[in-house]
Amino acid sequence: MEDITPEELKKRVEQEEPLNIIDVREEWEYEEKNIGAKLIPLGELPRRLDELEPFKDEELIVHCRSGKRSDNAKKFLEKQGFKKVRNLLKGIEGYLKL
Repeated sequence: MEDITPEELKKRVEQEEPLNIIDVREEWEYEEKNIGAKLIPLGELPRRLDELEPFKDEELIVHCRSGKRSDNAKKFLEKQGFKKVRNLLKGIEGYLKL
């Protein structure tokens, strides 16, 4: 599925649209700044897949700091059968600059 831009995500958040957002950064990064996403660090993703099972056929937005780790998370989740995974381009850094 096509990735999501910071602009599109910000608009959807402002419209209070219900979204499934996963932050794949480390806990210390999340504590510094976050957008309210569920924290599942990239290294923990394989053993925490059961937490995401309800979203297997729903849109799932993944993000990290710059978009690189979340791109890896997207590829991993797609291999696990998740059909609608979108990576936040430019990561939280791009989002918070808006």
